[in-house]
Amino acid sequence: DKDYIVLCVPSKAVPFLVPHLPKDIPLIVATKGILSNRIFTSFNDYMILSGPGFADDIKIGKNTELTVTDKRLMELFKTDNLFFDYTEDKNGVLMCGALKNVYAIQAGLLGLVRNSKEWNQYINAVCEEMKKTLARNYSNPDTVDLVCGIGDLKLTCGYPSRNYEYGDKLRLDPDYQPEKTVEGLSTIKRIIHHEIKVPEEAIILGSLVKRFK
Repeated sequence: DKDYIVLCVPSKAVPFLVPHLPKDIPLIVATKGILSNRIFTSFNDYMILSGPGFADDIKIGKNTELTVTDKRLMELFKTDNLFFDYTEDKNGVLMCGALKNVYAIQAGLLGLVRNSKEWNQYINAVCEEMKKTLARNYSNPDTVDLVCGIGDLKLTCGYPSRNYEYGDKLRLDPDYQPEKTVEGLSTIKRIIHHEIKVPEEAIILGSLVKRFK
């Protein structure tokens, strides 16, 4: 008797949970770390909600912009502090939400400081890589220019992001093991298992995949 289902579990749990969800109730995918929309094609109606929103910031009413792939979400989640941009590129939004976590790990490994010259150069290089990766996987490269792309990337490549924190601590201690979920690690494993195609031009992404193989 529900109007919608919101999926917001860790990405590693999604493949186990999806088969048990009803396929005739609209599904709102808020989980980040999924590289492809193929897992949702059995649903009659699904949509993506993503972007640079830390839960604690939204909780206290901080202005936050998110990306939606269905305009119904703008009404469902409408508040005085939430704003939205829109695209129909479901696969691209999912890829951005997954890849930005991987790149945040690398930003931590490099010890990049938010808004420094080196950090800005890194963000620009990553955006170009992400566009090429999306295009290689039949998605719209312009999706990277939305808040689910560059906006979320900027938010995640620095503290208090768990992915950035993991990379930063790994830089100082090669044996460091995270206590909390680090979505970027799950994404790297999926890339290693060829869930997406990594273009040769994606040097940063390629080097990270090799590091964790």
